[in-house]
Amino acid sequence: MLVRVKGDGQLEVVTLDKVKFSRAQLPDAPADAVTGQGNRQSNPRQESITDIAFVGGQVIIAGLSNEEFASTLRAASFPFNAMASPTSVEIYHGNHGRFETRAPVRTFAPFKVGGQQHLLAAYTCTPLVQFPISELKPGAKIQGKTIAELGNQNRPLDMFVYEKDGKTYLLMANSSRGVMKISTDNIDKAESIVAPVQGKKGLSYETITAWTGVAQLDQLDAKNAIVIRRVESGSLNLESLPLP
Repeated sequence: MLVRVKGDGQLEVVTLDKVKFSRAQLPDAPADAVTGQGNRQSNPRQESITDIAFVGGQVIIAGLSNEEFASTLRAASFPFNAMASPTSVEIYHGNHGRFETRAPVRTFAPFKVGGQQHLLAAYTCTPLVQFPISELKPGAKIQGKTIAELGNQNRPLDMFVYEKDGKTYLLMANSSRGVMKISTDNIDKAESIVAPVQGKKGLSYETITAWTGVAQLDQLDAKNAIVIRRVESGSLNLESLPLP
């Protein structure tokens, strides 16, 4: 079901019966199998797609495949004719002190670095990694550039890039550290993190303390964001908030 929130705040179900569409199936999604116990129980099938965006005429898809290098990014042409083989991605995770190929991108945002289109991708515990979109070729294996470690024991939920007062920022909702406002100043000169990190390193950020309980967020217009957040009463609210 797709629901539209109208300007007056009313909800309206969008009828899809006569909407034209294009469809492609992931040829290499993980098997439907629950593994682990307790809080560590997971099903990789549910992470076949972890985030998705339309960038420069392509649909960029993050998630897992059934390959040995399970973490993938795909750049699929649209309208779809067939789903291309994924690009396998590897990153260095400073807080874990190792290279990783099976942890999926949790959320990403397109961002130009040196005039070239990149993805800024966030992972659990929370490395921020840069990938050139031009390298997302079918069957390729690439290594991202880890440009920040934002602290462990948390999970990024959603993020977007915006401009304010002549500067560009990345706004990221997080499972345990609230909403992070990350400066992108000199991001083109950011050093690659390739050694173990205790705590945080790389790009700096500030926590937007007033934005609590945010699960999803996006830019509404030049001055405002739209967020879904859970408030103290337990209700889930849709709100417009001034960009910090």
